[in-house]
Amino acid sequence: MKLVSWNVNGLRACLGKGFLDFCAASGADVICLQETKMRPEQADFDLPGYHRYWNSADKAGYSGTAVFTKAEPLSVTYDFGADVHRHEGRIITVEYPEFYLVCCYTPNSQDQLKRLDYRMQWEDDLRAYLLELDEKKPVVYCGDLNVAHEEIDIKNPKTNRRNAGFTDEERGKMTELLAAGFVDTFRALYPDRTGAYSWWSYRFNARKNNAGWRIDYFIVSERLRDKIRDADILSDVTGSDHCPVVLELND
Repeated sequence: MKLVSWNVNGLRACLGKGFLDFCAASGADVICLQETKMRPEQADFDLPGYHRYWNSADKAGYSGTAVFTKAEPLSVTYDFGADVHRHEGRIITVEYPEFYLVCCYTPNSQDQLKRLDYRMQWEDDLRAYLLELDEKKPVVYCGDLNVAHEEIDIKNPKTNRRNAGFTDEERGKMTELLAAGFVDTFRALYPDRTGAYSWWSYRFNARKNNAGWRIDYFIVSERLRDKIRDADILSDVTGSDHCPVVLELND
C-alpha cells in the first residue's frame, strides 16, 4: 500500500502547478493533504478512482485537510477531543480494516511563540487520542507536524533553536510521542541521512540551496515497523513550499 502526504499550501494554487499530474503519476492508494485552504464545494476538478473526504476550517481560506483514498474506508471522522480543537479542520481519521489513518495539520506556534501554550495542549491531547486509537488497531499518523525533531532534520539548527517548529518544547513532544510506542518511518530506515528536508522558506533561495526543514512525517505504531517497505521525501516535486512524503507498507 502506497500512501502520500503533502502540505499543498493552498490546493487551488497547487492545482495550477501540476497537482493532478502528480496524483496520476504517483500510484498512490491514499493521498493526504494539509493546508488545503478551501471547501469541498470549491473542488472543481476530476480525480477518478478516489473517494474524497474534506475537513475545512471555520475561517475561510485557512488551514484544512483532505484525504483521497482508492479503497472506501470503514469509517471517517473529523477533528478530535475538546471543542478547542474542532474549528480549524486539522484532523481527518480514516479507518481501514488493518489500521487507522490520521491525517494531521499541526498548529504552528507562530511568531514570538504566541501559540506555543496551545500547541503543547494540542500535542498532549492528540497523543492521548492516537493512543486511544492504537488500543483498537495500529495507527498511521501523517502530515505537516510543524516540528523538526532532531538537529539532523534542519539545515541550520543553532540559529533556529527558539524559532517556531524547533523549540525544545515542540521537539520534546515529538520525543514523547515516539516513546509512547510510535516510529518515525523515515528515520527508522535512514537514521543518518542528512539534507533530507520537506519544507523550504520562499525567501533567500532556500529551496535552491536546500536550506530546509523536515517537518512532514509518516509515523506508525511500533507493531507496524516490520511492514515498512519504504519511506521517501519527494524533494523534486514542486507546487508548494512543502514537498510530498511517501510511505509504502507491505500487506
